[in-house]
Amino acid sequence: MNKLFSKALVAIVFIFVFNAADSQNKIVVFQSDFGLKDGAVSAMKGVAMGVSPDLKLYDLTHEIPAFNIWEAAYRLEQTVPYWPEGTVFVSVVDPGVGTDRKSVVLKTKTGKFIVTPDNGTLTLIAQSQGIAEIREIDEALNRRKGSQGSYTFHGRDVYAYTAARLAAGAITFEQVGKQLPDSVVSIPYQKATIEGNKLKGNISILDVQYGNVWTNIPADLFKQLNPTFGDTLLITIFHSGKKVYNSKAPYAETFAAVPTGKPLCYLNSLMQLSLALNMGNFAAKYKIASGSEWSLEAVLIKKK
Repeated sequence: MNKLFSKALVAIVFIFVFNAADSQNKIVVFQSDFGLKDGAVSAMKGVAMGVSPDLKLYDLTHEIPAFNIWEAAYRLEQTVPYWPEGTVFVSVVDPGVGTDRKSVVLKTKTGKFIVTPDNGTLTLIAQSQGIAEIREIDEALNRRKGSQGSYTFHGRDVYAYTAARLAAGAITFEQVGKQLPDSVVSIPYQKATIEGNKLKGNISILDVQYGNVWTNIPADLFKQLNPTFGDTLLITIFHSGKKVYNSKAPYAETFAAVPTGKPLCYLNSLMQLSLALNMGNFAAKYKIASGSEWSLEAVLIKKK
């Protein structure tokens, strides 16, 4: 009887350990505002490889503008959905490093993990991917050995280390730390809405290479207005509630549908309403930026 019990216990423990290790895919994706001019990114990856050389390490971006938490939130929103279940993301845009902001790991309802300070970085991904569970990183257990005296590089000492241990199966998600309520620090912004023939939304990001203006107004909301190519949109842009731009632009299928230098509205690669100048830079010409304080209204005018 004791032998049977012992074998059963061993089997249960084996299954638990195997499942814990097998629940991740050994992929870690890094994002930061560090840039690549020094060794900060390499240091984070070195810590991760020190946990397990079997990890697969990738970069989302390290060109987030310094301290720009909103853009960090957007780039996660832009990227996370395309990675497989079990992927662990590290996002370090942390102007409050060393303060009492929480260091957390969020598990999305789609099975991805985000290791980051809870400072607004999770604003968009928590809404779009859903929160399955959030845990606060227990630094007594999940911190690089010998780093307790360092207060300004949690990306290396806490986030990369914890992410690597989680991705490698060295710890389970439960071993990250205590469970927190299913809510995150959120940055306020204009959500996409429709009122009659008027759309409202946020200017989420700029297509930095070309100066196109990307909103958070999705195609399914826009199409409730029954637009057809050649219809006109009256666009009004606000910064912190102050009107900074007001003009009309046609809804077009391609950039070349309008003359060079002329504005157009189109659906971008994420199927969101966007603005551009054909062969020009809309954002630079009209001094438009992006972020939580930038909003937009679009009124559809049907062609006759």
